[in-house]
Amino acid sequence: MSDLDANIAKAEAYLARYKDTGVLNRIAGEDRPAASGQTFDNASPVDEVFLCKVAQSGPEDIDAAARAAHAAFPEWRDMTGVNRKKILHKIADAIEARAEEIAFAECLDTGQALRFMQKAALRGAENFRFFADRAPSARDGQTLPSPTLMNITTRVPIGPVGVITPWNTPFMLSTWKIAPALAAGCTVVHKPAEFSPITARILCEIAEEAGLPPGAWNLVNGFGEDAGRALTEHPMIKAIAFVGESKTGSMIMKQGADTLKRVHFELGGKNPVIVFDDADLDRALDAAIFMIYSLNGERCTSSSRLLLQSNIADDFIEKLTARVNNIRVGHPLDPETEIGPLIHKTHYDKVTSYFEIAKLDGATIACGGERVGEKGFFVRPTLFTGASQQMRIATEEIFGPVLTALTFDTEEEALEIANAVEYGLTGYVWTNDLTRALRFTDKLEAGMIWVNSENVRHLPTPFGGVKASGIGRDGGDWSFEFYMEQKHIGLALGQHKIPQLGL
Repeated sequence: MSDLDANIAKAEAYLARYKDTGVLNRIAGEDRPAASGQTFDNASPVDEVFLCKVAQSGPEDIDAAARAAHAAFPEWRDMTGVNRKKILHKIADAIEARAEEIAFAECLDTGQALRFMQKAALRGAENFRFFADRAPSARDGQTLPSPTLMNITTRVPIGPVGVITPWNTPFMLSTWKIAPALAAGCTVVHKPAEFSPITARILCEIAEEAGLPPGAWNLVNGFGEDAGRALTEHPMIKAIAFVGESKTGSMIMKQGADTLKRVHFELGGKNPVIVFDDADLDRALDAAIFMIYSLNGERCTSSSRLLLQSNIADDFIEKLTARVNNIRVGHPLDPETEIGPLIHKTHYDKVTSYFEIAKLDGATIACGGERVGEKGFFVRPTLFTGASQQMRIATEEIFGPVLTALTFDTEEEALEIANAVEYGLTGYVWTNDLTRALRFTDKLEAGMIWVNSENVRHLPTPFGGVKASGIGRDGGDWSFEFYMEQKHIGLALGQHKIPQLGL
């Protein structure tokens, strides 16, 4: 039996129970179908084969979950940070113990390659450990004395929160949002993306088995227009953390306005990687390829625009083309696969529509631009050349294994092109001129910038974007700033003079 066949057999064994039971909601520690009894089918993007039925929830289910989170909040809020830390570490332990199951499920459910998903579960465990260790100090504040008062600050959890996660790396991103919420003392209603529901269910089970009180974490499946909207409008939900498209983020902000809901958005990107002629070009090539073609190009931080200084562009693109044509497309459970299928036909149709758009706008398809195979939603890694910044392929988020190459002559021109989009999530700058790096990063409109590096995530640092790429920051103490409220207490040091009226 080949490695692929063995992995497929394991994955099917892990997922067999969901074929029998479906993916149910988990509310107040109980399995529940949707109140309406409705379900929808979940199929694998690998071969479009049925995986399981999923509860298709609506406002009644969200209301039950919000009430459960509200009822569980006082107990979880008042638990000591040390005890919350213990539970969150147990969750991390259980994630590591089920890492293979999580990775294999993610591969069949999302189409992501095993070489990346093997690490996704472990990154999820790392997220829980990171925030677990910070739970005991989450409420710590400052002492700010004045002449008449001892002023102290503290933080308190905001209350029940809604978490809406995407389909591209659903397990890891769920941990990235939910771990700090729980560490802060909030309770959670989680609505995962409808295209990738399975690992969210595994994660919720793990949390309860690790000792999380019933109702502290509630899982409700469904579509954005029904379950998602009900969650963003529910008055018991105090905040919404959302990862997804910028357009959807705008809708969520409107839906939450009537209840003055706090929002945290990690949205789209059209991120530039800028390569100057003095850079280490071999390393820049490796990083540019990795940051657009890994994870099937379905990542918000992908370097989807390649800006090359004109005098190095021809040689760079020649090497790039050879490498892109050599990327291995295949079954995500094959250890040799580098790119798997896109998540769903809806997304496949969107990504492939840009092949014709590129031709109509006058760009060249130097690599790819075509389907692979007859089953599933596989596309060949694609490179557009001869592009200009006015083209749609240079301004719109495609969210697939598609790279648009542009050229520039001067530093000023590179900056103008880099900033000429509505997004501002990440940027990647390649140069060995330190003063240029300082100048350029100061003016580059992005929330996160790496110089002479691919995206290397460091958990204590702030993660988030500017412009249409988001609101707020994750990571380190920035996560607690979102899930907690600041409180100020002023204690009089003596009998200072109080103004008197009406004597």
